[in-house]
Amino acid sequence: MTRLFVVTFLFIVGFAIGNAVFADDDNTIKSESTIRSDGTMDTTINSPPPSAISPQISSSNSDLCTVGVAGAVQTQILGISAGRTVRDMNCEKLKNAKVMYDMGMKVAAVSVMCQDSRVFEAMLNAGTPCPKDGLVGDKARLAWEMEAVNQTIEREQNNPMRKIFNENVETKTGLGIIIATLAFLLAM
Repeated sequence: MTRLFVVTFLFIVGFAIGNAVFADDDNTIKSESTIRSDGTMDTTINSPPPSAISPQISSSNSDLCTVGVAGAVQTQILGISAGRTVRDMNCEKLKNAKVMYDMGMKVAAVSVMCQDSRVFEAMLNAGTPCPKDGLVGDKARLAWEMEAVNQTIEREQNNPMRKIFNENVETKTGLGIIIATLAFLLAM
């Protein structure tokens, strides 16, 4: 306890000596203090950081069905940039249909457009179904309906569960036992 008292006393005395306060004749209080600094400061000017600039891919020819895609990544050490063109398949489809129509192949042009499911549905809703195997009008509509029926039948015949139950009598028996056991347990 005495040590704490001594340390506190010395701290207060040191503080009072460090900031000597004087009074002038005209009762003005003055304070003197000294500040010393031995710090150094260095300023280094570096060049701006390197930057990766992605290549510009221009498609000035509007007859192309491509879109430019480019990107760049820069770190403190390494920068990478790359670019390429991507085919626009919808644009190609539209251009193919237009060329076929201009050549007088109107049914072929409509067939190209019907590859889009939205166009196919719109044609059906308008009462003018898409051409099928060279057929147009009501014959094409019947051909599309027959194809839908055939796909449904094929899908049902190729159903894996259907094959399992039709080919294996033991599976049917086992499934019946499992269902009966579950029903018995639920009834309890």
